[in-house]
Amino acid sequence: MSTDGDPIRVGVLSLHNSKETKAILNAVDDLGHEGIWLRRENTAISVEDGDVTVEPEVDVVANRLLLSNSQEPAELLGLATTFERIRPMLNDPAAVLTAIHKFATAATLANWNIKVPDALLALSNDRLNRDRARFGDVGVYKSAIGTHGGGTWKVDLTEPVNPKVGNRQAFLQDLIDRDEDEHRDLRVYVVDGEIVGAMYRYAPEGEWRTNVALGGDVLDATEDLPTEAKETALYATEVMGLDYVGVDLIEGDDGWFVLEVNPTAGFKGLYEATGHSPAPYIAKLAIEEVGGAVDDERVEELSATLDDSRPAGMPRVDTTPSGDRPTIGYIEEVVVSGTSGSTQAKAKSDTGATRTSIDTGLAAEIGAGPIKSMTRIRSGSMKSGKARPVVDLVIGIGGTQHTVTASVEDRSHMDYPLLLGRDILEHYQVDVTRRVDETGADDAEREEEFLE
Repeated sequence: MSTDGDPIRVGVLSLHNSKETKAILNAVDDLGHEGIWLRRENTAISVEDGDVTVEPEVDVVANRLLLSNSQEPAELLGLATTFERIRPMLNDPAAVLTAIHKFATAATLANWNIKVPDALLALSNDRLNRDRARFGDVGVYKSAIGTHGGGTWKVDLTEPVNPKVGNRQAFLQDLIDRDEDEHRDLRVYVVDGEIVGAMYRYAPEGEWRTNVALGGDVLDATEDLPTEAKETALYATEVMGLDYVGVDLIEGDDGWFVLEVNPTAGFKGLYEATGHSPAPYIAKLAIEEVGGAVDDERVEELSATLDDSRPAGMPRVDTTPSGDRPTIGYIEEVVVSGTSGSTQAKAKSDTGATRTSIDTGLAAEIGAGPIKSMTRIRSGSMKSGKARPVVDLVIGIGGTQHTVTASVEDRSHMDYPLLLGRDILEHYQVDVTRRVDETGADDAEREEEFLE
């Protein structure tokens, strides 16, 4: 541990590359302390003769593990908990576990008299659909764990829905929308019980979700933040027990409702809207957590930039091809899921396609949709492109679930109802000699998609 007067060593536990992690590490350095990136390449914990040591040595840990889009959330929770037991940690793993589960969040907040949209989670199909009418003809259908708007659908509740989408638990929620023409919500970023910035997020054309990752517009709301929204965000942060968090709210006829709390909320949209980055405030909190000193004026000055350059505390990364990516065949058996059902289907891998695509008949069978928008597709067999609708799907491959935005087309004249694009294949190595159908013919088409 650091002695009096020595720089505080702040470890940021993050196994992914992100602007946020880099910005926090750079802010620690700029405040006169030492930021250390805890990654696969450099991190170890040892127990020897009753002594516990951490490599590299750190005094405090900022938890930036992305559990919501991980295929191994229990493993990552265990890793974070290990660090939390031997070093002070910001964003306690138990609090993060509650926050990433959207229904657990709703239940926790409601239990503390914080307004959340009415919702229903049921483990059986019969129980969920028996009560779906209470949400009206149109409602929100969410997987309990998801990120960047993935796993969230606006659904027609005159038709049945499933309690699970793929192997993910799902639930129904009231759709709160005061303005049908301009859907917006509010994100409030809180660090150490103080609001460092707030923004309105507006859904892009043809979309109802407001996530910046989906192309939503943003507008600074920091200075004119409604009192109820401000108090609700701060109270929700306290109830959830988080040190730093993005609180998402929406205004209904009865006031402000909390939609979600995000312990690993992105900084890009907030910085774009407000000109302020939360990174120096998180760095300050970590340093002060273990008795370090910080110049508050310097924190404010640093917040005017979002420094996501390579931090000094980033270990050298091995750039040789990774051998731990699983292998996928040219033709694979997958499980494809929508809001009303799941089924097995054969899929062709095509590294030349940007986006996964699904046959219209199969999309209707599983309840894929509703249509989010239109995208322009250019095929190798066509000189000009054509517009196709796109929908959210959950595709399971060997037990791993991928939520993707897929284009819908008539593939009835093709051998395979699904085409896996790079949005899925980037996670795999493709073995073109491996196929589940030994006698299947090869599709003649090869597609390349371009968003316009």
